[in-house]
Amino acid sequence: MTDVRRYIAEFLGTLLLVFFGVGSAIAARVQGGVVVVALAFGLVLIALVYTIGPLSGSHVNPAVTLGVLISGKISVIGAVAYWVAQVLGGIVGAFLLWALTRWGDVVDQTGALGSNGYGAHINRGGAALLETVLTFLFVLVVLVAGTRADHAAVSGVAIGLALAATQLVGTTLDGASVNPARSIGPALFEGGVALRQLWVFIVFPLLGGALAALVAPLIIRKDGRYWGGEEQPPTPGPEARPI
Repeated sequence: MTDVRRYIAEFLGTLLLVFFGVGSAIAARVQGGVVVVALAFGLVLIALVYTIGPLSGSHVNPAVTLGVLISGKISVIGAVAYWVAQVLGGIVGAFLLWALTRWGDVVDQTGALGSNGYGAHINRGGAALLETVLTFLFVLVVLVAGTRADHAAVSGVAIGLALAATQLVGTTLDGASVNPARSIGPALFEGGVALRQLWVFIVFPLLGGALAALVAPLIIRKDGRYWGGEEQPPTPGPEARPI
């Protein structure tokens, strides 16, 4: 039953991240600007870390789950279940936004349901590099900040600010995915170019997450100690605390 609750938490968390984060782009990208979008993504993630983090770890992102899997802190079966829950949550969140733009008279200021894409401000190679680097930073912060038991009270803030930073850099270039589940939902409902370009926003965020998982052990030990730092007590796994 605990595992089922974790999967439900990941589903709901990803749904809310897409609804509020992508929704901010749809409703306020032109009028409010990139800062509004970045704040929306960052703040909702902070809220989710402290709300569902103690239950599921608040991954709400397949790239984060991949990083945790490579770090050996979740089983393959658990990771696959998380990925399914996250993608479904992203799809439902995007459906709600699609319904608002189709039936709720909400003007889509992105013109593409907040989907990610390249071509207008960055080419495919640039988008691939951008998504890899942005996701690398974000997942690295998640893996390092989330491992420190003595920083648990503020780790959610660091994680949310890291996501906001990625949005500040990438939103005007390719929509700043950093999260395959965030990209899949809007692309499915937008179709066309967004769907054809979707693979870039799945493959390269996952690559960035994998690279972060390889680098994280160079910064912090599995027991929560920084290399060369003072010894810290062992910390629980990422599925039982905010990460």
